[in-house]
Amino acid sequence: MLRLGCGAGFSSDRLGPAVDLANKGKLDFLVFETCAERTLAFAHRDRKLDPKRGYNPQLRARMRGVLKACKENGTRIVTNMGVANVPEAANVVVEVARELGLAGLKVAAVLGDEVTDLLGPETKLFDHHDKRIEEVGLPFTSANAYLGLDAILPALESGADVIITGRVADPSLFLAPIAHKYGWRRDDWAVLGKGTLVGHLLECGMQITGGYFADPGKKDVPHLANCGYPIAEVAEDGAAVITKLADAGGMVTQRTVKEQLLYEVHDPARYLTPDVTADFSKVELVDDGRDRVRVAKGDGTKRPDTLKVTVGFDGGYLAEAGVSYAGPNATARANLSAAILKERLGREPGIGGAGTPMRIDLIGLNALHQTAHGPRQEAEDVRLRVAMRTADRTACETMLWEVESLLCCGPAGGGGYRGQITPSVVTHSALIERERVKPRVEVLVA
Repeated sequence: MLRLGCGAGFSSDRLGPAVDLANKGKLDFLVFETCAERTLAFAHRDRKLDPKRGYNPQLRARMRGVLKACKENGTRIVTNMGVANVPEAANVVVEVARELGLAGLKVAAVLGDEVTDLLGPETKLFDHHDKRIEEVGLPFTSANAYLGLDAILPALESGADVIITGRVADPSLFLAPIAHKYGWRRDDWAVLGKGTLVGHLLECGMQITGGYFADPGKKDVPHLANCGYPIAEVAEDGAAVITKLADAGGMVTQRTVKEQLLYEVHDPARYLTPDVTADFSKVELVDDGRDRVRVAKGDGTKRPDTLKVTVGFDGGYLAEAGVSYAGPNATARANLSAAILKERLGREPGIGGAGTPMRIDLIGLNALHQTAHGPRQEAEDVRLRVAMRTADRTACETMLWEVESLLCCGPAGGGGYRGQITPSVVTHSALIERERVKPRVEVLVA
């Protein structure tokens, strides 16, 4: 029985429970999934500023936390923490291994997901009304294809202790070790669908053990502050049990599994991945003891002929600024400030036009549900927030200046000003013919 653990479900996920899995999980593989689409775009931005950056910022800390225990316990690590700079990430892992005295530790870098040079101005973006790249109106910065099983298996076959990738499909990080362990054929769609189901259930970390599930009084989760990451026990036929460490907080129930099963799945009968078109529509869940849910009857059909590509654009600057109002009549004072800003910023050239989207929200009154429900009528704790995206840094600075000036030039009682200007990215999606993408593996030794 293969034992897989998930040590991260997003870029800044918690480290402690991953260390627990490395020490006590008795795992064959520990998988860190950290690469979302915007994460990838920001990593390209970081690499452009410094060629030594562009991998997950927590990579070094995570490796220091788990690498020695994993090596001692025979647990191999698979991760996409290479993000936009896999070679440098592999070097970091080797450095940490040497620091820890793990001479001879092997690190396999899976390369080839970056396809920036394979796209052009005419490439269509299927999530953007088939607009071409040249029609977006923003500088094109990067493109990465979602690699899958085929790219990861050679790294596993190399015997590497750590396999580090860039952009691969999230469930493929888990499917590849299963297929490697049991020798699954790459065109056995039914069994690959089952393995993809396991990968999808584990890929978001604590979301299947109670994190992101909890809703006090409606969906209570025990010891959420000490929630553990999930483990899957996977049989050769692809059936699996989802569980966690017995002493970890959180829980694994049919309800937590069902929520994760449908998370970010548009069509449960046709879940497209680089490896298989998975079918989750007939999945069966059966309780198998406390914090143990047996999962079976995933399925699949032929994989797509194309690979999805995340296309990154320079979004210019994102400027945010805010002032708080509290006490009686706070809503009216915040609304007055908003009106003042609309009038004054509307006079400024380059602000408020189609090319510089801006919004003004009253947090605590109308920020998240303004379009759905309309504003509430009264609150005694309101924060005025202004946000704007533009390529013109001067316009950003003008907006921040106007918001801060409200402290004395606006209504009474404003305080707690904060403002910042940060680089921003925009992502869209395209497709590329599978045969144009050429993944490869390089192995380093500590």
